[in-house]
Amino acid sequence: MITTPPAGRVPAGRLLGEIRPDRPLVVAAVEEEAAHLGTGLPVLITGMGKINATAALTLALAGGARPREVVNLGTAGALKDGLRGVLEVSRVLQHDFDTALLHAISGRTYGAPIDLSDGPGHTLATGDTFVSDTAVRARLAEEAQLVDMEGYAVADTARRFGVPVRLVKYVSDTADESAPTAWPEAVDLGARQLAAWARDHLR
Repeated sequence: MITTPPAGRVPAGRLLGEIRPDRPLVVAAVEEEAAHLGTGLPVLITGMGKINATAALTLALAGGARPREVVNLGTAGALKDGLRGVLEVSRVLQHDFDTALLHAISGRTYGAPIDLSDGPGHTLATGDTFVSDTAVRARLAEEAQLVDMEGYAVADTARRFGVPVRLVKYVSDTADESAPTAWPEAVDLGARQLAAWARDHLR
């Protein structure tokens, strides 16, 4: 049975609703990103960052029934000008994990980019940093169009469990010095647009 969020803040790692094989599982970092989804789908609030996302989703998927798919709905910073609205991700990488260097040292590949689809989409760079610096933005823009703190972890964890995964992001800021004030102002509008996307694509 799907439950509604209780009054007040929803703790990280909280599953709202029941995971069922005929429904997708929506994964969001914070409750504000899922505020307008309603009660039709199970929602996992993981907390911010790769470790929180990995731990919460691992516990949810290891607990019994697997969902039809995992859908990560959340906000992301734009690394290139002109990006706005709700965008689907086709490739995700880690910007704070040196896969090439580790391969040179060990001969093994760790943390390689994950291709989610062959169709049109955007590349998302994930890292445990809220990007709010123009120089960092420019460096990351060489490899990606969007940046967040959980997408790679969600994609990697879902794939390890053999569950299809999609990453869908609302552009909340421009990942520069304005981001710390832009994100809080944009997150509610983003949640409304992500909920509209979910109504159109996940029922």
